[in-house]
Amino acid sequence: MPRKRFQEPQPKTGAQHAQDFLRKIGLGKENYYFWKQIGKALVCTYAVIGAVWWYNETSPLGWWTLKPKPKEEKELAHLYERRMYPYPGDQEAMQEFVAKGGMIGTSIGPKGAAKDDKDESDYKKELKDKKFDLEAQRLWTRMRNEVIAEFQEKGFDVE
Repeated sequence: MPRKRFQEPQPKTGAQHAQDFLRKIGLGKENYYFWKQIGKALVCTYAVIGAVWWYNETSPLGWWTLKPKPKEEKELAHLYERRMYPYPGDQEAMQEFVAKGGMIGTSIGPKGAAKDDKDESDYKKELKDKKFDLEAQRLWTRMRNEVIAEFQEKGFDVE
C-alpha cells in the first residue's frame, strides 16, 4: 500500500471546475462582501436617479431651471402641461374631453384655432427683438430731448 503523500489527487468534478472558474473571474465566496457593496451602491444610485426623475415630472421648476423664466414664457406654460387624453374608442370620455377644452390649439378644441408652430428659440428671438426695439426707442427719446435742450439754450423755440 503506497504512502498517502504519494497518492494521485482525486479527479475534480464539474462543480469544482465551475467554482475554480468563478473564483478566477472574481465571483467566488471570498468576493461576496465586494459584490454586496456594489449592489448597495447600485440600489442607492438608482434610488437617487429615480427620485430626481420623479421630481422632474412633478417639479414646479422644470428640469434644473436656475434662471428665471420670462413673463411671456410663464403665460404660455399652460399650453405645455401634461394632459391625460381619453382612449379614442370611448365616445363619452371623448365628448367630455372636448367639452372641457380638449387639446388647446388644435382643431378639436373649442378654445381656439390651431396656433403656428414656434419653438423656444423663436420666442427668445421675439423677446430679444422687443427688448432691442424698446432700447432703440429709449435712446431715440433721450437724443431728441438733448437736441431740444440744446436748441432751447441757443434761443430757438422748439415744441
